[in-house]
Amino acid sequence: MSEARVGLVIEDDQDIRELVRTVLTQAGFDVTVAGSGAEGVKAARSLNPDVITLDLGLPDIDGFEVSRQIREFSDAYIVMLTARAEELDTLIGLESGADDYLTKPFRPRELRARIAAMMRRPRSQPDPGENTPVSERPADAASGNGHYSHNGLDLSYASRSVSVDGQELNLTRTEFELLYALLEAGRTVRTKSDLVRRLRDEDYDVGSYISEADERSVEVHMGNLRKKLGDSPQQPRWLQTVRGVGYRLAPVER
Repeated sequence: MSEARVGLVIEDDQDIRELVRTVLTQAGFDVTVAGSGAEGVKAARSLNPDVITLDLGLPDIDGFEVSRQIREFSDAYIVMLTARAEELDTLIGLESGADDYLTKPFRPRELRARIAAMMRRPRSQPDPGENTPVSERPADAASGNGHYSHNGLDLSYASRSVSVDGQELNLTRTEFELLYALLEAGRTVRTKSDLVRRLRDEDYDVGSYISEADERSVEVHMGNLRKKLGDSPQQPRWLQTVRGVGYRLAPVER
């Protein structure tokens, strides 16, 4: 039997804490709760959770700083739960390392659906089929087994690793999925709605509702990804913005 997935709830409101604990427990998680930011960071370090729900308005450290601290050592999915509806708070939360957010009050069914979609994306794992060094694979092409190379960037889906000019990068799982989606598509444009559905693990053409906030969250994640890659929006080496539409890979360097 496989080990139970681990969930961590960082929330100071007891009623919400118990609600989220129940949602995660029913979804099959072994759940630990923390009532403060400091306690939550400590628990995240010791438990190595798969998913974390994080209240923005904690009594000691705000959720933005908790997320930043956790991101220094963990690739857990982080869902921010916030009573603040302002777009700026949402953007700051995503920039601090959160993968998604829900505004209170939220429906338990929606939280469970968001987490289920996240957990369908694999965590890092060994790549038993990888025998060819990255440097020996054809440049600017897919190798056929989840490996992509483009302008000095190398991605392995099985090992969940990305490197640029031989230097490994530390991406969140959401950033990794966005980069992988663009590498798969090549020079085909992926709209923001396409990428939202990719993060939800939905087909591109299912027609589900995509809000402006959902699309804005993709913009923030892409901005974070650009920073980590050291890419320039004006002269992109990897990520090219198609204004008003979405994103695609930059042309192959010659």
